[in-house]
Amino acid sequence: MFSGIDEVDWASLRYADGSAQDLPGLLRALASADPAERGSALDGMYGAVHHRGDVHDAALACVPFLLSLAVREEVPDRAGVVELLVSIGDPGGDGGELAARARAALRARAEVFVRLAADTDSGVRRVVPGALVRFLDGPARVLTLLRERILVERDDRVLTALAEALGLFVRRYGHAAPARPSRRRRFRRGVDHGAEAVRLLEALSGPPYGPALRLAALGQLAGCAPERLPSDLVPVAVGLLRERSGRRAATGCACGGPGPETLAGRLRRLRPSDEEGSRLLRTLHAGLGSRVADRAELLCGQLTSPDPLDRCNGVWMAAGFVREWRDGHERPVALIGAQLGSAEDRLHDAAVTVLAELHALAAPAADRLHALVTSRPEYRTRHGERGTPALGGALKALAAAGDARAVPVLADVLAGPVVPHELGRVVPHLGRAAAPLAPALRRRLARVPLDGACVHEQAVPLLSALGALGDVPSLPSVLRLLRGMPQRTRGRDAVMDAALRALGAFGGGAREAIPDLRALLGGSAAVAAAEALWQVSGDADAVVPTLLREAAGPGRDRRRRAAAVLARLGSAARPALPVLRRMAGSGDPADRAPAACAVWRTTGEPDEVLPVLRALWTGHPHTRPEIAGCAAALGPGGAPLHDLLRAELTSPRRHRADLAGSRALHEDLVLLRLCGQALEGGG
Repeated sequence: MFSGIDEVDWASLRYADGSAQDLPGLLRALASADPAERGSALDGMYGAVHHRGDVHDAALACVPFLLSLAVREEVPDRAGVVELLVSIGDPGGDGGELAARARAALRARAEVFVRLAADTDSGVRRVVPGALVRFLDGPARVLTLLRERILVERDDRVLTALAEALGLFVRRYGHAAPARPSRRRRFRRGVDHGAEAVRLLEALSGPPYGPALRLAALGQLAGCAPERLPSDLVPVAVGLLRERSGRRAATGCACGGPGPETLAGRLRRLRPSDEEGSRLLRTLHAGLGSRVADRAELLCGQLTSPDPLDRCNGVWMAAGFVREWRDGHERPVALIGAQLGSAEDRLHDAAVTVLAELHALAAPAADRLHALVTSRPEYRTRHGERGTPALGGALKALAAAGDARAVPVLADVLAGPVVPHELGRVVPHLGRAAAPLAPALRRRLARVPLDGACVHEQAVPLLSALGALGDVPSLPSVLRLLRGMPQRTRGRDAVMDAALRALGAFGGGAREAIPDLRALLGGSAAVAAAEALWQVSGDADAVVPTLLREAAGPGRDRRRRAAAVLARLGSAARPALPVLRRMAGSGDPADRAPAACAVWRTTGEPDEVLPVLRALWTGHPHTRPEIAGCAAALGPGGAPLHDLLRAELTSPRRHRADLAGSRALHEDLVLLRLCGQALEGGG
């Protein structure tokens, strides 16, 4: 199987990390009797020949040897080799010339996949159908092979893969629909083959086939032929999910038992242990796309399943749904909250993790969160990644939802020996309801050692919280940090920035700090100091030269922040207009947005920057919160942008739904709030 491997000039070939001279060793290791060696070799091959989706010239040299490995029955784990071949031949996107050559090489040897379609190894049979659709020429032959395999296959997982291959086939060749051209023209385009594949999927989606196969077929129909879905899709899908779960053999506590509360342990528990079920439902959700009502109903069916694995998968899918769509989340979120009472660690942890990312949208689960943190003190804090205390996810979720019931619980946490670093992030969500926390926060800040190794971890959350509360009585403690921290203190810049933001939030109550702020106008914290000085003193003449210098400087973050501060100065920022206009016309959208807003707010005339702001709004969605904030600050003067704001408020999809994580969701909630404020203030 390795004939000729030593005749290849591997040293002259390249992959992601350089020369490919180590690839012969990896190829040979794929045939090793040692499972660990095979696994390591397969990982190494992915990193070498298909790193981050890129196909390198070394991949072409590997294809013949990988194909030889795939057909040798004595080689273990051949399914992984076939998956690697599919990955090389279909890396996603265009992939460039090398990817095209790799596809051509696999098409030229596609008869190997025909042979493997009937392999004795079900794992191999499971990955081959997708290869047939991708690499075997002739749609009629491909469809015949898939149909034949469906008739004789008995392994449910392979049948599911065959259904997925039919969906891929339809997406590749299309399918007949009403109001199409003549039959002869459709046949020339190969569309009739796709129509036959759709008919096969329709047949597979009904009795007498098993629930997993029927779910797989429904998911593929949703993605490639939604008009062929049954009218009662959601009840059918939920019923199939429960039938499938009922057939699954009981294996004890499938959601993960108790174990040490470590980061690795939590991550293991958060991974889905029913990956097939997760994939089936994710495919169906993806196919349903913008059918928000159906997807919300499907999620409710998942989250009320008798099987905790179904509910666990539903929790994670609900998180993705809420991050992408603005409606339909209230009942699914409430049902996520219902999982907090589960005895299954995996399900409980998944619910806590997701709710902690939802901010205000976690409100339907607030009663459950409150009950958990009041009855179970161990859920108030946990150990962070480096062993430092962190807010427990349930308490963080309750506070981030803006629920005032979090305040007494946070007060108890503050009475402990160490303040969790997330505390400063959640207090702003509570608004004035968190005012009772101010004395304790103030006392903790006064005790932070100026030269301590952990001054950053201790001070920044306290400063953020006190700034959010506008707690002027904490001014002496803030100034103590600002004046007394040694220059080489670890994290000093972050502490300085948090301290300056707090002083700015105190406004005129921090006038005692004016000399300190003036002294910082020439250093690395110049923009933050200028912003705070303006907020405290209102003296535009004192800060414009500094902001003008920084706006014209090389530091990207300082430049953008300087432009944002200049915008708030209004007409007092006129000396900076030449610099702001240059920024507004630059190529970097992150520069253009704050600068264009500053020009508008300085001159009061929208005409020169309106085209820029409209283009940024459409082409660079991450600039929308800043632009909406500008319109809100202008009140009735922001009317030229009101059509964009109204359209945003009626859009069902979040403006950065392509991003993962809670930051994008929080940004969208801020955007919606700013759009509402701008329209309300503008009449």
